[in-house]
Amino acid sequence: MYDVVALGELLIDFTPDGLSEKGNILFERNPGGAPANVLAVLSKFGKKTAFIGKVGHDQFGYFLEETLRNNRIESSGLVFAENVNTTLAFVHLKEDGDRSFSFYGKPGADLMLEENEVNYDLIRKGRVFHFGSVSLTGEPFRTATMKAVKFAKQQGLLISYDPNLREPLWDSLDEAKVIISEGLHYADVLKVSEEELHFLTDSMDLDEGTKWISDKYGISVIFVTLGNKGCFYRLRGDVGSIPAYRVKAIDATGAGDAFFGSILFHLLENYMKLEQLTILDIEKFVQFANAAGALTTMRKGAIPAIPNLEQVKLFMMTGYLETSNQ
Repeated sequence: MYDVVALGELLIDFTPDGLSEKGNILFERNPGGAPANVLAVLSKFGKKTAFIGKVGHDQFGYFLEETLRNNRIESSGLVFAENVNTTLAFVHLKEDGDRSFSFYGKPGADLMLEENEVNYDLIRKGRVFHFGSVSLTGEPFRTATMKAVKFAKQQGLLISYDPNLREPLWDSLDEAKVIISEGLHYADVLKVSEEELHFLTDSMDLDEGTKWISDKYGISVIFVTLGNKGCFYRLRGDVGSIPAYRVKAIDATGAGDAFFGSILFHLLENYMKLEQLTILDIEKFVQFANAAGALTTMRKGAIPAIPNLEQVKLFMMTGYLETSNQ
């Protein structure tokens, strides 16, 4: 059995890492992709995980397969594309650690996963199925993703969804809104950013926007990440917010995934039955997830920056990041 099975993109993040002697920006190769980042969090926290996706038959693809194995993520669901290269993303960092992306693929190998290449046996053995919206940006991966989500739902898995909007990957934002919203029909647990909530609901009000999603799609547990402002949450009819930890952010890549992975970790550790959750539970989960997300921003890269369980606990107690225990 696997605690969490995730399907989606696995790619290379090229992260700025100083300047050359000639003053040109140097980029460091880092493994990334939101669903894989979430699994890396859970694996570092001691959970059993498995990944389903596609990479190129190239040095980047081999590196990503090795990354999964090094992070104790089951990689038998990883497929290698023969004629398409691994997707690359160049990260552009701002002074506050926030970032934007330039993607090189169109299509990259991740979008070429076909429905008959999905390892349904891994899904059948899972407790939670996790997916995002990047795999919905094009075919054949869009169809493969929705078939996998429906299969997971039929098998009784808890479905977690991250409508991870990456505007450059969509031909039309109107199309993006329709297709991303389709995933909401299957979600049990949802994480969105403040910008994504506005995009999906046309509401700038966190209470109003999350209520609209909860009422329309029947999602009882919703988290809205607010960057350095923390997190707003909805549990059925109750709402609240937890402030962020104050840190010197270097790179926000993967912080939301560290947050969501931490939430899933606590659900696996405690209940899994969402109707049993209380506000006190949610606030405890969010405080921990905020700490994990904050720590992730203090290093560059996504998967390489993810803290382990002991580091998060120490940070919550002392505000100190122990760097020697990876």
